[in-house]
Amino acid sequence: MTAALIQARELRVEYPGRAGGRVRALRDVDLDILQGETLGLVGESGCGKSTLGRALLRVIEPASGRIEFDGTDLTRLRGRQLRRTRAELQMVFQDPFGSLNPRRRIADIVAEPLLRARGATRAEATKTVAELLDLVGLGAEVGGRRPHEFSGGQRQRIGIARALASSPQFVVADEAVSALDVSIQAQVLNLLSDLVRDRGLTMLFISHDLGVVRHIADRIAVMYLGQIIEIATRDAFFAAPAHPYSRALLSSVPVLRPGEKREQEVLEGELPDPANPPEGCLFRTRCPIATEECRTTAPELREITPSRSVRCHLPLVTSE
Repeated sequence: MTAALIQARELRVEYPGRAGGRVRALRDVDLDILQGETLGLVGESGCGKSTLGRALLRVIEPASGRIEFDGTDLTRLRGRQLRRTRAELQMVFQDPFGSLNPRRRIADIVAEPLLRARGATRAEATKTVAELLDLVGLGAEVGGRRPHEFSGGQRQRIGIARALASSPQFVVADEAVSALDVSIQAQVLNLLSDLVRDRGLTMLFISHDLGVVRHIADRIAVMYLGQIIEIATRDAFFAAPAHPYSRALLSSVPVLRPGEKREQEVLEGELPDPANPPEGCLFRTRCPIATEECRTTAPELREITPSRSVRCHLPLVTSE
């Protein structure tokens, strides 16, 4: 079995809440991201997807828990050691318009990780930047221009080039195509897929769009209210999700094949308040099959088949 490049154990992130309270954005998350894979992370807005991505990179400091990168405990690193390790961990942001400094030239934006994290000389950085801009399909000649001269899809390609500049092993793509037109989304997704394959990258691809995730991911992880509630291979997940919430998410994806039908399942109620979550299973207040056990006992994330783990007392799939 492929070894894990990133491991999170009992990872917890909290934010200040009302009246001096705390809002738990991540609830003791356990997650393995395997070397060379693309893990798709899905869930509705506010469930903790972006928080998890940022916590894995130490952009957000966890309240407790452990994050290991290639056997190194990131939560213990400080100062120079952390900066050196961060060269291996990069991010592609959601907003291609806000993530680039409008005052700087493209070549300087892409070169910054090389100069800061890798200690490259200016000559080395100039050569690498030209290669990266060619790689993402823009051409070295755009290096002297500024962000406002580019479209959204082109800016996202610049963001990808910047993320690749330090030759990282792990990249978090946080809603990296959600702000783009559909035709441009496909181009950027194909570029990311090619880079993962050709450079051996490991990627966490965060999205609310299951259609996009199906195109790019090897495995799918589903989040709900700060917890991972299902992890499965892509084919197993789309064939038959095991968690009732996953089934509801999948039912919302439009069916494009003629003659194929899928009954849409509408969840009742709203997402519970993260500052005051329900007892027992966090999904029970919206679950159509919840029982008394769901009200009193919180389910653990457990393996039910070799290709799938689920956090549910009554999984919809028990064998494959």
